[in-house]
Amino acid sequence: MLRANTTASKRPLSPPDHAAIANAVAAHVSPGLALQTVTALPGDASNRRYFRATLTGGPPHSVIVMQLAEPEGFKQSEEAVSGTSHQIAELPFLNILSHLAKTGISVPTLHHYDQVAGLLYLEDFGDVTLAETVRQADATNLEARYRQAIDVLVQMQVRGTTPADPGCLAFHRSFDVSLLMWEFDHFLEYGVQARNSTPLSSEDGAAVARAFKNIAEELTSQFRVFTHRDYHSRNLMVDGARLGVIDFQDALMGPVTYDLASLLRDAYIELDESLVDELVGYYLDQVVVRGVGGIDRAGFRRIFDLTSIQRNLKAAGRFVYIDRVKGNPKFLADIPRVLSYVKRNLQKYPELQSLRQHLTPYVPELQ
Repeated sequence: MLRANTTASKRPLSPPDHAAIANAVAAHVSPGLALQTVTALPGDASNRRYFRATLTGGPPHSVIVMQLAEPEGFKQSEEAVSGTSHQIAELPFLNILSHLAKTGISVPTLHHYDQVAGLLYLEDFGDVTLAETVRQADATNLEARYRQAIDVLVQMQVRGTTPADPGCLAFHRSFDVSLLMWEFDHFLEYGVQARNSTPLSSEDGAAVARAFKNIAEELTSQFRVFTHRDYHSRNLMVDGARLGVIDFQDALMGPVTYDLASLLRDAYIELDESLVDELVGYYLDQVVVRGVGGIDRAGFRRIFDLTSIQRNLKAAGRFVYIDRVKGNPKFLADIPRVLSYVKRNLQKYPELQSLRQHLTPYVPELQ
């Protein structure tokens, strides 16, 4: 079953009550804490809002307050999801946070969840993302940070997948052909038609649909693991030596290559191709260390590149959607970068020539 929430929240969120936050901090975070300030943090592409509450009498000296768009809004994902009719009995963010914490992944500690107000009080990982860290890093430190991110990813995949956790929502939904095709169609709807005001011709549309379906079927035939679904440099927080993982509420079961493609073919940080090659090799080395053997490295790289095409096209369409539907244009500047990855991969594989031929006239960045 495929479900999607493609409507933006139209109800403006009022800032949370200062006195209510002060009371919650004193009652549920730690006795003796006093609220000092509440500062709104820059928003992302979601319908949630975030605030930093600075405290006196700590530690902790601050907490992050996540405000849900609607207290009951968790019953429908902001991303399209596909899977069984598993009953959603709790907030997916909390459900998956609990699972990841059990596997040893550094996720924010939950201090308190005020379900009535739709407010979560979370550990503050600070403001420094992996993206910001590597922009200022030399080549050695940049590679070290990405190796650390891959170490976390491998732990999340291996320890987080076997054995399956029946209580974790991610194990009841998956990337199947219908979901992958929905994301391809999302790109065509927004990345082509809305962006250009011109749909594909019937001939081009049929050829592109066939190529997309071939990719979707090949991806779904791969070994599936716990998949964060948005594992990139802005969702990894650098807190000293620790790398914190956030924004995991849409996790599901997906191709083993998906999160690696999200990380190394990032919309926000472009890595040198030689480094991408080295990091894909490093990932495979770590998987072997974890006891997963029999990997065809050349075959893995091909699937990694196909996954990148799917992921990057979806991102390009999503960025236009966020502009046109949610009124947030800040991601439009990242479209040329993700489409440059697609162009490179389309040129790499002769069997993708038909897709390139029929799609390129509608996407200038692919020419």
